[in-house]
Amino acid sequence: FDELEVLMTAEGWSGVESVRKLWETDYSSRKIVSGFMKDKQLGKKRLASMPDRITNTISVLPGDSADPINDKVCRPTVINNFQGDLSSVQRWWKLWVDFMFREELHVQTKSGPKRKRPCAMLEKIPRAKYPDLTEEEEAISVPLQTLCQAIFDSIMVHMMNTVSPDGEWQQLKQELFERLVRTKTQRCVEILEKSYNTFDVVFLQEVSIGFVNALRKSAFAEDRTIVTPEKMDLKRDQNSVIVFRNQMFDTCSHEEVTQSVMDVIKGDGPCKVGDGDVLAIRLCNNGGAAGDLSSKFLLVSYHGDSNGLGTIPALDAVSKYWHAEGGDHQLIIGLDANVSKVPKSGYLDITTFVGAVRKAGLSTCAGDDPEELGRTAVTTFNCRTYLQTQLNKAVRSKERYEKGDRNPKDLILFHETQYEAVAWLKDNTGQCTFNSDIPFPTLRFPSDHGIVAGLLRAKPQ
Repeated sequence: FDELEVLMTAEGWSGVESVRKLWETDYSSRKIVSGFMKDKQLGKKRLASMPDRITNTISVLPGDSADPINDKVCRPTVINNFQGDLSSVQRWWKLWVDFMFREELHVQTKSGPKRKRPCAMLEKIPRAKYPDLTEEEEAISVPLQTLCQAIFDSIMVHMMNTVSPDGEWQQLKQELFERLVRTKTQRCVEILEKSYNTFDVVFLQEVSIGFVNALRKSAFAEDRTIVTPEKMDLKRDQNSVIVFRNQMFDTCSHEEVTQSVMDVIKGDGPCKVGDGDVLAIRLCNNGGAAGDLSSKFLLVSYHGDSNGLGTIPALDAVSKYWHAEGGDHQLIIGLDANVSKVPKSGYLDITTFVGAVRKAGLSTCAGDDPEELGRTAVTTFNCRTYLQTQLNKAVRSKERYEKGDRNPKDLILFHETQYEAVAWLKDNTGQCTFNSDIPFPTLRFPSDHGIVAGLLRAKPQ
């Protein structure tokens, strides 16, 4: 702690002396599991999860990363893709200090590229959002969260080397990294090239800049146009994207109208939709492969917030914009709605979602029966392990079917007067098939959301 105190004081952070008192009178004497890792108040106050969210994996500008394929830099910790030597707490500590306080990273900010150290990226945790924080804890939350992050990371290193002293855990970690991180982009592009090369429109969500760059260089993009939002999310590096076939659409006609949709969302009240979550474009077909369709299209790719509470306002805004433009565009929406099949306070459930879809005159590619969608349209199956900062959300292996995230989150929507769904499928293998018994991502399918594909037939107008 003495070394950490010197480093935090050198940053000019206020409250370091108060953090020392908390260390001496409280944190230093806690048991590592029952007293710290399982402390629910730490979770509610976000004292370990907030700094982890910011420093766990940081996107850096090309050429400024030890992993040039993914342009990511990871904090030295067990719970991310850091590939350095974590065989002892002593080795970890030197790496951690260098990363947090000494290493300057070339990152993209709202005001342009800048070099920043991870410790300078930490922000005060607001009591208004996390009311379990005391006023004192809010005031000293920058040095306090730094301490809690260091405690958490050190416990994880200690625990893994205690249960796997031969280092096998690091070998397993390396294999997962190779499949799910280093070659993830390559594998995702490969899936699009091999299994979805005949599709006219592809809606993507939570897409990184690195993935977009790789997709543009791929064979999949040779006869396609890739559209990204003008206002991209540079901090989270997660953006909605639309890809369309040049044979189907006039490449010179597409126009982004995301801001017009966002203006409607914000005008309707508090907004849970941020930059990069929505991409809306207008374009025309080229009279080629589908000359029987209306010439004008409105395509929307949308990513919902984690509780799905922004999804209905976003759909309402798209519907209002569509009507304001005359309602004569062929409307198709590909979205990660973040819907829950079981009603739960503070979350968007499938029944409420379908009600909003029908109210807007829309249908889903998998039908409009909430119960049926809850059975057949599940596109996620993943569970948090105990190797993360919010242990209250961890799921035991034997409980994965009951407590895992198995929900119908991903769908294709269209206006009921314009289209009908002829066929649809979901995929968590990369081969246009879905195995409902395997949690994913897997070593062959590196996404935590399944793919949804549909064949739509235009109705006579």
